[in-house]
Amino acid sequence: LALVGVTACGGDDSSAPATEAPSTEAPSTEAPTTDAPAGGELQGLKGTTPLVKLSDEWKQALSDFWVSEGNEALNDWSYAAESFDSVMLIALAAEQAGADGSALANEIVAVSKDGEKCSDFQTCVDLIKAGTDIDYEGVSGPNTMNGNGEPLEASYGVLNFGADNRIDDSLTTFIPASAPESAVKPLATAGVEREGDGVLKLGGLLPETGSLAFLGAPMIAGVEYAVSLINEAGGVLGKPVEYSPGDSGDTSTDTASVTVDRLLSENVDAIIGAASSSVSLTVIDKITQAGVVQFSPANTSLKLVDYADNGLYFRNAPPDDLQGAVLAGLVAADGNASAYILALDDAYGTSLADVAEAVLGDSGVEVLGKKIYDPAATSFDAEIAEIVAADPDAIILISFDEASRILRTMVENGIGPKNKAVYGVDGFIGNALGENFDAGK
Repeated sequence: LALVGVTACGGDDSSAPATEAPSTEAPSTEAPTTDAPAGGELQGLKGTTPLVKLSDEWKQALSDFWVSEGNEALNDWSYAAESFDSVMLIALAAEQAGADGSALANEIVAVSKDGEKCSDFQTCVDLIKAGTDIDYEGVSGPNTMNGNGEPLEASYGVLNFGADNRIDDSLTTFIPASAPESAVKPLATAGVEREGDGVLKLGGLLPETGSLAFLGAPMIAGVEYAVSLINEAGGVLGKPVEYSPGDSGDTSTDTASVTVDRLLSENVDAIIGAASSSVSLTVIDKITQAGVVQFSPANTSLKLVDYADNGLYFRNAPPDDLQGAVLAGLVAADGNASAYILALDDAYGTSLADVAEAVLGDSGVEVLGKKIYDPAATSFDAEIAEIVAADPDAIILISFDEASRILRTMVENGIGPKNKAVYGVDGFIGNALGENFDAGK
Protein backbone atom coordinates (compact mmCIF):
# COMPACT_ATOMS: atom_id res chain seq x y z
CA LEU A 1 0.00 0.00 0.00
CA ALA A 2 1.02 3.20 0.23
CA LEU A 3 -2.11 2.36 -1.70
CA VAL A 4 -4.00 5.27 -5.35
CA GLY A 5 -4.22 8.10 -9.51
CA VAL A 6 -1.51 10.41 -10.35
CA THR A 7 -1.44 14.12 -9.84
CA ALA A 8 1.75 16.00 -10.67
CA CYS A 9 3.79 12.85 -10.29
CA GLY A 10 6.66 13.91 -12.53
CA GLY A 11 10.17 14.02 -11.16
CA ASP A 12 11.58 12.08 -8.25
CA ASP A 13 9.96 11.45 -4.91
CA SER A 14 11.48 14.57 -3.42
CA SER A 15 9.48 16.82 -5.73
CA ALA A 16 6.61 18.79 -4.30
CA PRO A 17 3.38 16.77 -4.16
CA ALA A 18 0.18 17.93 -5.75
CA THR A 19 -1.35 20.69 -3.65
CA GLU A 20 -4.78 20.82 -5.21
CA ALA A 21 -7.45 18.46 -4.00
CA PRO A 22 -9.36 16.89 -6.88
CA SER A 23 -12.82 18.19 -7.51
CA THR A 24 -15.22 16.05 -5.52
CA GLU A 25 -18.74 15.92 -4.25
CA ALA A 26 -18.20 16.10 -0.52
CA PRO A 27 -19.94 13.28 1.31
CA SER A 28 -20.65 15.72 4.10
CA THR A 29 -20.57 19.48 4.40
CA GLU A 30 -21.41 19.80 8.06
CA ALA A 31 -18.76 20.07 10.74
CA PRO A 32 -18.56 16.84 12.74
CA THR A 33 -20.08 16.86 16.17
CA THR A 34 -17.84 16.44 19.19
CA ASP A 35 -20.67 15.06 21.28
CA ALA A 36 -20.11 11.40 22.05
CA PRO A 37 -22.61 9.28 20.10
CA ALA A 38 -23.99 6.04 21.42
CA GLY A 39 -22.48 2.85 20.08
CA GLY A 40 -19.05 1.35 19.61
CA GLU A 41 -15.85 3.26 20.22
CA LEU A 42 -15.05 3.33 16.49
CA GLN A 43 -18.40 4.76 15.44
CA GLY A 44 -17.83 7.85 13.29
CA LEU A 45 -14.35 6.82 12.10
CA LYS A 46 -14.01 7.50 8.36
CA GLY A 47 -11.46 6.13 5.95
CA THR A 48 -10.51 6.39 2.30
CA THR A 49 -9.52 3.41 0.19
CA PRO A 50 -9.19 2.76 -3.55
CA LEU A 51 -12.64 1.38 -4.32
CA VAL A 52 -15.44 1.39 -6.84
CA LYS A 53 -18.99 0.28 -6.15
CA LEU A 54 -18.65 -3.45 -6.54
CA SER A 55 -21.72 -5.35 -7.65
CA ASP A 56 -23.33 -7.69 -5.15
CA GLU A 57 -23.24 -10.36 -7.84
CA TRP A 58 -19.46 -10.13 -8.28
CA LYS A 59 -18.79 -10.05 -4.53
CA GLN A 60 -20.98 -13.09 -4.00
CA ALA A 61 -19.31 -14.96 -6.85
CA LEU A 62 -15.87 -14.15 -5.46
CA SER A 63 -16.82 -15.19 -1.94
CA ASP A 64 -18.48 -18.39 -3.19
CA PHE A 65 -15.32 -19.27 -5.11
CA TRP A 66 -13.18 -18.60 -2.05
CA VAL A 67 -15.38 -20.80 0.13
CA SER A 68 -15.26 -23.55 -2.50
CA GLU A 69 -11.49 -23.51 -2.09
CA GLY A 70 -11.84 -24.32 1.60
CA ASN A 71 -11.77 -20.81 3.07
CA GLU A 72 -14.15 -18.73 5.16
CA ALA A 73 -16.58 -16.39 3.38
CA LEU A 74 -15.16 -12.94 2.63
CA ASN A 75 -16.40 -9.91 4.53
CA ASP A 76 -13.77 -7.41 3.30
CA TRP A 77 -13.13 -6.49 -0.30
CA SER A 78 -10.01 -4.33 -0.07
CA TYR A 79 -7.98 -4.72 -3.26
CA ALA A 80 -9.88 -7.83 -4.30
CA ALA A 81 -11.00 -6.20 -7.54
CA GLU A 82 -7.56 -4.71 -8.24
CA SER A 83 -5.99 -8.13 -7.69
CA PHE A 84 -8.50 -9.72 -10.05
CA ASP A 85 -7.84 -7.09 -12.71
CA SER A 86 -4.06 -7.36 -12.41
CA VAL A 87 -4.30 -10.99 -13.53
CA MET A 88 -6.71 -10.11 -16.34
CA LEU A 89 -4.43 -7.36 -17.67
CA ILE A 90 -1.39 -9.63 -17.65
CA ALA A 91 -3.29 -12.44 -19.37
CA LEU A 92 -4.72 -10.14 -22.04
CA ALA A 93 -1.29 -8.59 -22.60
CA ALA A 94 0.15 -12.06 -23.21
CA GLU A 95 -2.62 -12.76 -25.73
CA GLN A 96 -1.93 -9.42 -27.42
CA ALA A 97 1.82 -10.11 -27.53
CA GLY A 98 1.28 -13.72 -28.62
CA ALA A 99 3.87 -14.71 -26.04
CA ASP A 100 4.66 -14.95 -22.38
CA GLY A 101 8.03 -13.85 -20.99
CA SER A 102 9.02 -10.17 -20.93
CA ALA A 103 7.25 -9.51 -24.26
CA LEU A 104 3.88 -9.29 -22.51
CA ALA A 105 5.07 -6.26 -20.49
CA ASN A 106 5.03 -4.12 -23.62
CA GLU A 107 1.30 -4.74 -24.08
CA ILE A 108 -0.08 -4.19 -20.55
CA VAL A 109 -0.61 -0.46 -21.01
CA ALA A 110 -1.97 -1.01 -24.54
CA VAL A 111 -4.76 -3.40 -23.48
CA SER A 112 -5.88 -0.94 -20.77
CA LYS A 113 -6.94 1.92 -23.07
CA ASP A 114 -7.54 3.36 -26.53
CA GLY A 115 -9.43 0.42 -27.98
CA GLU A 116 -12.82 -1.24 -28.04
CA LYS A 117 -14.10 -1.60 -24.51
CA CYS A 118 -14.54 -5.09 -23.10
CA SER A 119 -14.94 -6.37 -19.57
CA ASP A 120 -14.77 -10.17 -19.58
CA PHE A 121 -11.82 -12.28 -20.61
CA GLN A 122 -13.41 -14.25 -23.43
CA THR A 123 -14.87 -11.17 -25.13
CA CYS A 124 -11.55 -9.36 -24.88
CA VAL A 125 -9.63 -12.33 -26.31
CA ASP A 126 -12.05 -12.69 -29.21
CA LEU A 127 -11.46 -9.03 -30.08
CA ILE A 128 -7.70 -9.47 -29.89
CA LYS A 129 -7.84 -12.52 -32.17
CA ALA A 130 -9.92 -10.49 -34.61
CA GLY A 131 -7.16 -7.90 -34.76
CA THR A 132 -9.04 -5.30 -32.70
CA ASP A 133 -7.32 -3.10 -30.14
CA ILE A 134 -9.00 -3.46 -26.76
CA ASP A 135 -9.66 -1.29 -23.72
CA TYR A 136 -10.14 -3.58 -20.71
CA GLU A 137 -12.73 -2.16 -18.32
CA GLY A 138 -12.16 -4.01 -15.09
CA VAL A 139 -14.09 -4.80 -11.96
CA SER A 140 -11.96 -2.17 -10.17
CA GLY A 141 -12.69 0.53 -12.75
CA PRO A 142 -11.30 1.66 -16.12
CA ASN A 143 -7.70 0.53 -15.36
CA THR A 144 -6.53 3.17 -17.84
CA MET A 145 -2.75 3.20 -17.45
CA ASN A 146 -0.13 5.89 -17.78
CA GLY A 147 3.01 5.18 -19.79
CA ASN A 148 4.86 4.22 -16.61
CA GLY A 149 2.33 1.49 -15.82
CA GLU A 150 0.12 3.09 -13.20
CA PRO A 151 -3.49 4.35 -13.28
CA LEU A 152 -4.57 7.66 -14.73
CA GLU A 153 -8.03 7.35 -13.16
CA ALA A 154 -9.14 6.30 -9.70
CA SER A 155 -12.15 5.95 -7.45
CA TYR A 156 -12.00 6.15 -3.67
CA GLY A 157 -14.54 4.75 -1.31
CA VAL A 158 -15.21 6.70 1.88
CA LEU A 159 -15.94 4.01 4.47
CA ASN A 160 -17.69 4.77 7.76
CA PHE A 161 -17.73 2.72 10.95
CA GLY A 162 -21.06 2.14 12.66
CA ALA A 163 -22.18 1.40 16.20
CA ASP A 164 -21.04 -2.23 15.94
CA ASN A 165 -17.43 -1.21 15.21
CA ARG A 166 -17.82 -2.49 11.67
CA ILE A 167 -18.13 -0.69 8.34
CA ASP A 168 -21.67 0.50 7.66
CA ASP A 169 -22.01 -0.13 3.92
CA SER A 170 -25.11 2.07 3.75
CA LEU A 171 -22.92 5.10 4.49
CA THR A 172 -20.24 4.39 1.87
CA THR A 173 -19.75 7.11 -0.73
CA PHE A 174 -17.40 7.29 -3.70
CA ILE A 175 -15.08 10.04 -4.89
CA PRO A 176 -13.57 9.98 -8.41
CA ALA A 177 -10.10 11.33 -9.09
CA SER A 178 -7.93 11.54 -12.17
CA ALA A 179 -4.48 12.68 -13.21
CA PRO A 180 -3.96 16.00 -14.99
CA GLU A 181 -2.48 16.13 -18.50
CA SER A 182 0.83 17.19 -16.96
CA ALA A 183 1.13 13.79 -15.30
CA VAL A 184 0.98 11.80 -18.55
CA LYS A 185 4.23 9.95 -19.24
CA PRO A 186 5.64 8.36 -22.39
CA LEU A 187 5.24 4.62 -22.82
CA ALA A 188 8.01 2.59 -21.23
CA THR A 189 9.15 -0.69 -22.77
CA ALA A 190 10.78 -3.72 -21.22
CA GLY A 191 14.49 -3.10 -20.72
CA VAL A 192 15.34 -6.72 -19.98
CA GLU A 193 14.43 -9.46 -22.43
CA ARG A 194 13.35 -12.83 -21.14
CA GLU A 195 12.09 -15.57 -23.44
CA GLY A 196 8.80 -17.27 -22.62
CA ASP A 197 8.00 -20.95 -22.95
CA GLY A 198 4.41 -20.67 -24.14
CA VAL A 199 2.85 -21.14 -20.70
CA LEU A 200 1.80 -18.08 -18.69
CA LYS A 201 3.05 -18.66 -15.15
CA LEU A 202 2.09 -16.30 -12.34
CA GLY A 203 3.45 -16.07 -8.83
CA GLY A 204 1.88 -14.56 -5.73
CA LEU A 205 3.65 -12.16 -3.35
CA LEU A 206 0.70 -11.36 -1.13
CA PRO A 207 0.32 -10.86 2.64
CA GLU A 208 -0.45 -14.20 4.24
CA THR A 209 1.39 -13.00 7.36
CA GLY A 210 2.59 -9.68 8.72
CA SER A 211 1.08 -6.24 9.27
CA LEU A 212 -1.10 -6.40 6.16
CA ALA A 213 -2.28 -9.98 6.60
CA PHE A 214 -5.87 -8.72 6.98
CA LEU A 215 -5.70 -7.80 3.28
CA GLY A 216 -4.51 -11.23 2.28
CA ALA A 217 -7.78 -13.10 1.84
CA PRO A 218 -9.53 -10.66 -0.54
CA MET A 219 -6.39 -10.15 -2.61
CA ILE A 220 -5.49 -13.82 -2.91
CA ALA A 221 -9.14 -14.63 -3.65
CA GLY A 222 -9.17 -12.03 -6.42
CA VAL A 223 -6.06 -13.50 -8.05
CA GLU A 224 -7.15 -17.13 -7.83
CA TYR A 225 -10.68 -16.36 -9.01
CA ALA A 226 -9.33 -14.58 -12.09
CA VAL A 227 -7.04 -17.49 -12.89
CA SER A 228 -9.96 -19.90 -12.57
CA LEU A 229 -12.16 -17.88 -14.96
CA ILE A 230 -9.35 -17.52 -17.48
CA ASN A 231 -8.70 -21.25 -17.45
CA GLU A 232 -12.41 -22.01 -17.78
CA ALA A 233 -12.30 -19.86 -20.93
CA GLY A 234 -9.44 -21.90 -22.41
CA GLY A 235 -6.43 -20.32 -20.73
CA VAL A 236 -3.83 -18.07 -22.35
CA LEU A 237 -2.07 -18.89 -25.62
CA GLY A 238 -4.14 -22.07 -25.67
CA LYS A 239 -2.80 -23.41 -22.37
CA PRO A 240 -3.96 -23.16 -18.74
CA VAL A 241 -2.45 -20.37 -16.66
CA GLU A 242 -0.29 -21.70 -13.83
CA TYR A 243 -0.29 -19.97 -10.45
CA SER A 244 2.15 -20.42 -7.58
CA PRO A 245 1.08 -18.64 -4.36
CA GLY A 246 3.56 -16.97 -2.05
CA ASP A 247 3.71 -14.91 1.13
CA SER A 248 5.08 -11.36 1.19
CA GLY A 249 5.25 -11.02 4.98
CA ASP A 250 6.26 -7.47 5.89
CA THR A 251 9.47 -5.47 6.24
CA SER A 252 10.27 -7.00 9.63
CA THR A 253 11.19 -10.28 7.90
CA ASP A 254 12.92 -11.50 4.72
CA THR A 255 9.81 -13.46 3.73
CA ALA A 256 9.31 -11.50 0.50
CA SER A 257 12.86 -12.06 -0.66
CA VAL A 258 12.66 -15.79 0.03
CA THR A 259 9.34 -16.00 -1.83
CA VAL A 260 10.70 -14.08 -4.83
CA ASP A 261 13.77 -16.33 -5.04
CA ARG A 262 11.50 -19.37 -5.15
CA LEU A 263 9.17 -17.87 -7.75
CA LEU A 264 12.04 -16.85 -10.01
CA SER A 265 13.42 -20.38 -9.77
CA GLU A 266 10.00 -21.60 -10.93
CA ASN A 267 10.37 -19.47 -14.06
CA VAL A 268 7.28 -17.31 -13.49
CA ASP A 269 6.45 -14.62 -16.04
CA ALA A 270 4.85 -12.21 -13.58
CA ILE A 271 4.58 -11.76 -9.83
CA ILE A 272 1.41 -10.30 -8.31
CA GLY A 273 2.27 -8.12 -5.31
CA ALA A 274 3.42 -6.99 -2.93
CA ALA A 275 0.64 -5.18 -1.08
CA SER A 276 3.07 -3.02 0.89
CA SER A 277 5.07 -0.43 -1.06
CA SER A 278 7.98 -0.84 1.34
CA VAL A 279 8.01 -4.60 0.75
CA SER A 280 7.91 -4.06 -3.01
CA LEU A 281 10.88 -1.73 -2.76
CA THR A 282 12.92 -4.53 -1.15
CA VAL A 283 12.39 -6.93 -4.07
CA ILE A 284 11.59 -4.84 -7.15
CA ASP A 285 15.19 -4.85 -8.42
CA LYS A 286 15.50 -8.62 -8.06
CA ILE A 287 12.25 -9.16 -9.99
CA THR A 288 12.61 -6.65 -12.79
CA GLN A 289 16.30 -7.29 -13.42
CA ALA A 290 15.31 -10.91 -14.08
CA GLY A 291 13.01 -9.78 -16.89
CA VAL A 292 9.91 -10.67 -14.88
CA VAL A 293 6.85 -8.45 -14.55
CA GLN A 294 5.93 -7.22 -11.08
CA PHE A 295 2.30 -6.08 -10.83
CA SER A 296 1.03 -4.75 -7.52
CA PRO A 297 -2.69 -4.36 -6.87
CA ALA A 298 -2.04 -2.19 -3.80
CA ASN A 299 1.22 -0.20 -3.91
CA THR A 300 0.72 3.55 -3.71
CA SER A 301 4.03 5.10 -2.61
CA LEU A 302 5.30 8.00 -4.70
CA LYS A 303 8.76 6.43 -4.59
CA LEU A 304 7.55 3.99 -7.23
CA VAL A 305 6.33 6.62 -9.73
CA ASP A 306 9.66 7.07 -11.51
CA TYR A 307 11.51 4.06 -10.19
CA ALA A 308 14.10 2.54 -12.55
CA ASP A 309 12.12 -0.66 -13.11
CA ASN A 310 13.20 -1.67 -16.63
CA GLY A 311 9.62 -1.06 -17.79
CA LEU A 312 8.51 -4.16 -15.88
CA TYR A 313 6.74 -2.78 -12.79
CA PHE A 314 3.01 -2.05 -12.90
CA ARG A 315 0.30 -1.20 -10.39
CA ASN A 316 -3.43 -0.56 -10.65
CA ALA A 317 -3.69 1.11 -7.26
CA PRO A 318 -3.02 4.80 -7.91
CA PRO A 319 -0.15 6.68 -6.18
CA ASP A 320 -0.53 8.54 -2.93
CA ASP A 321 -0.82 12.01 -4.40
CA LEU A 322 -4.41 11.17 -5.33
CA GLN A 323 -5.37 9.51 -2.06
CA GLY A 324 -3.65 12.22 -0.05
CA ALA A 325 -5.60 14.89 -1.90
CA VAL A 326 -8.90 13.03 -1.56
CA LEU A 327 -8.30 12.46 2.16
CA ALA A 328 -7.37 16.08 2.81
CA GLY A 329 -10.34 17.27 0.75
CA LEU A 330 -12.63 15.12 2.87
CA VAL A 331 -11.25 16.60 6.09
CA ALA A 332 -11.72 20.13 4.75
CA ALA A 333 -15.21 19.43 3.37
CA ASP A 334 -16.30 18.16 6.77
CA GLY A 335 -15.67 21.63 8.18
CA ASN A 336 -12.55 20.98 10.25
CA ALA A 337 -10.41 24.06 10.88
CA SER A 338 -7.35 22.15 12.14
CA ALA A 339 -5.83 18.69 11.85
CA TYR A 340 -3.02 16.53 13.19
CA ILE A 341 -1.36 13.80 11.11
CA LEU A 342 0.00 10.61 12.69
CA ALA A 343 1.73 8.36 10.14
CA LEU A 344 3.89 5.25 10.20
CA ASP A 345 7.50 5.51 9.18
CA ASP A 346 7.70 3.79 5.81
CA ALA A 347 7.41 4.64 2.13
CA TYR A 348 3.61 4.51 2.31
CA GLY A 349 3.13 6.51 5.49
CA THR A 350 5.54 9.33 4.81
CA SER A 351 4.52 10.02 1.21
CA LEU A 352 0.81 9.97 2.01
CA ALA A 353 1.35 12.21 5.05
CA ASP A 354 3.32 14.74 3.00
CA VAL A 355 0.61 15.02 0.36
CA ALA A 356 -2.18 15.30 2.93
CA GLU A 357 -0.25 18.00 4.81
CA ALA A 358 0.27 20.08 1.66
CA VAL A 359 -3.32 19.83 0.47
CA LEU A 360 -4.73 20.57 3.93
CA GLY A 361 -2.67 23.75 4.07
CA ASP A 362 -3.85 24.87 0.64
CA SER A 363 -7.44 24.11 1.68
CA GLY A 364 -7.22 26.42 4.68
CA VAL A 365 -6.98 23.67 7.30
CA GLU A 366 -4.24 24.38 9.84
CA VAL A 367 -1.94 21.40 10.35
CA LEU A 368 -1.06 21.49 14.04
CA GLY A 369 1.45 18.68 13.80
CA LYS A 370 2.72 15.75 11.73
CA LYS A 371 4.22 12.88 13.71
CA ILE A 372 6.00 9.98 12.02
CA TYR A 373 6.00 6.98 14.35
CA ASP A 374 7.74 3.63 14.56
CA PRO A 375 5.12 0.96 13.72
CA ALA A 376 7.06 -1.60 15.78
CA ALA A 377 6.77 0.49 18.97
CA THR A 378 5.28 -1.26 21.99
CA SER A 379 3.40 1.88 23.07
CA PHE A 380 2.02 4.98 21.41
CA ASP A 381 1.40 6.95 24.61
CA ALA A 382 3.89 9.71 23.76
CA GLU A 383 2.46 10.27 20.29
CA ILE A 384 -1.10 10.41 21.59
CA ALA A 385 -0.09 12.82 24.35
CA GLU A 386 1.21 15.22 21.69
CA ILE A 387 -2.11 15.06 19.83
CA VAL A 388 -4.04 15.66 23.06
CA ALA A 389 -1.89 18.74 23.73
CA ALA A 390 -2.40 20.05 20.18
CA ASP A 391 -6.20 19.62 20.44
CA PRO A 392 -6.98 19.49 16.70
CA ASP A 393 -10.47 19.31 15.23
CA ALA A 394 -9.47 16.30 13.13
CA ILE A 395 -6.94 13.49 13.41
CA ILE A 396 -5.56 11.70 10.35
CA LEU A 397 -4.16 8.26 11.08
CA ILE A 398 -2.00 6.63 8.40
CA SER A 399 -1.26 3.16 9.69
CA PHE A 400 -1.31 -0.61 9.20
CA ASP A 401 -2.66 -3.17 11.67
CA GLU A 402 -1.14 -1.33 14.65
CA ALA A 403 -3.99 1.15 14.11
CA SER A 404 -6.12 -0.90 16.51
CA ARG A 405 -3.70 -0.27 19.37
CA ILE A 406 -3.29 3.38 18.44
CA LEU A 407 -7.04 3.92 18.37
CA ARG A 408 -7.42 2.19 21.73
CA THR A 409 -4.87 4.61 23.21
CA MET A 410 -6.71 7.51 21.58
CA VAL A 411 -10.02 6.36 23.09
CA GLU A 412 -8.42 6.00 26.51
CA ASN A 413 -7.19 9.60 26.23
CA GLY A 414 -10.52 11.04 25.12
CA ILE A 415 -9.64 11.70 21.48
CA GLY A 416 -11.23 8.68 19.82
CA PRO A 417 -13.87 8.86 17.08
CA LYS A 418 -16.58 9.68 19.64
CA ASN A 419 -14.78 12.89 20.59
CA LYS A 420 -12.82 13.91 17.50
CA ALA A 421 -13.21 13.66 13.76
CA VAL A 422 -10.88 10.73 13.03
CA TYR A 423 -9.87 9.75 9.50
CA GLY A 424 -8.02 6.67 8.28
CA VAL A 425 -6.69 5.18 5.08
CA ASP A 426 -6.57 1.92 3.16
CA GLY A 427 -3.68 0.59 5.23
CA PHE A 428 -6.10 -0.41 7.99
CA ILE A 429 -9.66 0.55 7.06
CA GLY A 430 -11.64 -2.67 7.02
CA ASN A 431 -13.77 -4.87 9.24
CA ALA A 432 -10.60 -6.55 10.52
CA LEU A 433 -9.89 -3.30 12.38
CA GLY A 434 -13.13 -3.62 14.34
CA GLU A 435 -12.46 -7.29 15.03
CA ASN A 436 -8.96 -6.53 16.36
CA PHE A 437 -10.20 -3.56 18.38
CA ASP A 438 -12.96 -5.58 20.01
CA ALA A 439 -10.49 -8.36 20.80
CA GLY A 440 -8.11 -5.90 22.44
CA LYS A 441 -5.37 -6.52 19.87
